[in-house]
Amino acid sequence: MEQVQHKFVTARGLKFHIAELGNGSNVVLFLHGFPEIWYSWRHQMIALSNAGFRTLAPDYRGYGLSDIPPEPEKTTFADIVADLVAILDHLGVTKVFVVAKDFGARPAYLLTLLHPDRVSGIITLGVPHVPLEPRKWGDTLPEGFYISRWKEPGRAEADFGRFDAKTVVRNVYILFSRSEIPIASENQEVMDLVDPSIPLPPWFTEEDLATYGALYEKSGFKTALQVPYRSFDEDFGIADPIVKVPALLIMGCKDYVFKFPGMEEYIKLGKAKELVPNLDIIYLPEGTHFVQEQSPEVVNELILDFLQGRSSV
Repeated sequence: MEQVQHKFVTARGLKFHIAELGNGSNVVLFLHGFPEIWYSWRHQMIALSNAGFRTLAPDYRGYGLSDIPPEPEKTTFADIVADLVAILDHLGVTKVFVVAKDFGARPAYLLTLLHPDRVSGIITLGVPHVPLEPRKWGDTLPEGFYISRWKEPGRAEADFGRFDAKTVVRNVYILFSRSEIPIASENQEVMDLVDPSIPLPPWFTEEDLATYGALYEKSGFKTALQVPYRSFDEDFGIADPIVKVPALLIMGCKDYVFKFPGMEEYIKLGKAKELVPNLDIIYLPEGTHFVQEQSPEVVNELILDFLQGRSSV
């Protein structure tokens, strides 16, 4: 990864870390999920830069090498979107294609809805665009549902705090690469769902884990627990929720997200296209929640097919 350039941009009172590769006129903005970071896009940045695109992969506020905000518990999705606009303005980038993973789908689509002149197209992996009203997953899933646990102030902090950052990332990668939703029993914490003897997924190396661990050792998890898990109920005041730009959803068929109540029907029976009329959906039969790291060549080809048909490259 020596070819990736790293820079810091000061915006909205914080210093943001940006990984950058390529110098084409078409710019691709990569937005990570959790427990990911800019590094989760390493394979895509190389492939797209080789194809003539300029790629940008920021760490959100409070993540990785970006500054931790003074009050992490007050961070919102609106902050993330405003940060992205400020970063693009600082870099002199007027318009981007957005590629987002996991909860990164929400700021990606919010950026598209709130600043439609800034986005040419959008690709999300693992999570579709869903209605912006509060989600009620916890009403239909057991008390030990991981999002319900992590929404509770202090619960995840105590759970994670028993381990170093590298072990937390390891456990979450193992849990989220399975096809079942992580649900703890009544007297069990989410981290206890992973036995220490369970190996990492074969596509995720010890070197990868060390990189993630070092970045989260620096940032901690306070902001990561606030956004996304404690910020899903925000009201963005968006009158028109219909996304006008071309969009692509890449879903692994073994992604645990399909097990969320109603999610498989929402994606496969056409409901997802009600909010995103120009949406194409591609399924990867063996794909898990981490398809961009699990099957980078396949995902790179899908992304490039989408971009090259809609750019000047």
